Amino acid sequence: MTSAVDKAFHGLRHMISSGRLSAGQRFPPENELCDELGISRSSLREAVRMLAALGVVEARHGSGTFVSLLRPEDLIGTLSLTIGLLPLDGLLELYEIRRVLESHVVAQAAARITPEELESLYGHIEGIDTTDDPAKVTVFDHSFHSEIARIAGNPALESLLAVFRSRSRHYQVFTLPGGPEMKRVTNEDHRAIVTALANRDPAAAASAAAAHVGRTESWLNALRPPVTEDSDVGLA
Repeated sequence: MTSAVDKAFHGLRHMISSGRLSAGQRFPPENELCDELGISRSSLREAVRMLAALGVVEARHGSGTFVSLLRPEDLIGTLSLTIGLLPLDGLLELYEIRRVLESHVVAQAAARITPEELESLYGHIEGIDTTDDPAKVTVFDHSFHSEIARIAGNPALESLLAVFRSRSRHYQVFTLPGGPEMKRVTNEDHRAIVTALANRDPAAAASAAAAHVGRTESWLNALRPPVTEDSDVGLA
């Protein structure tokens, strides 16, 4: 049986998906929406809160409620609300998707990357080499992958990969007994990726990225590290 809140939620959702309420548009007065949808104000307000949590609407103090800009990267970013709940086995199921996407963005970056951006990526690699702090290693690792995704030029893909990586970072790896060796191997993978980028070789870049993500998946599957709320000590 559909609840009043569900009715309100799906009614508003249909208004937005159909274009009746477009990106950036202010909502009609509450009484008009309640009459049209056949719902109470309390149900309407709860539905608006649900849509706000999904990044679909935003309340502006003193101005009213507006449809968000509905940018793909923003809406995809809200997937962290659910993907962040996945146990390790669920996360590992996503790694096949991540291998495909990481390979694609690295190949795209090979055609776009500038000398300055290459220098920045080498800086992240050097940062990993010169620190023994697992938290700092993770920051450099995350920055390395984030920058490549940005260079690839698709904000939606960049956002989706950021969501995947954010969950991975909740699993401690570099703090484990084999952490230093995993750090070394990880950075060798990074060097292979950057070498392919510097050579503007999309095929080699995609292959190196797939191997790197596959290695991370294997480590997580074999080691089954504990989850932690500290997202600064895991693999990105």
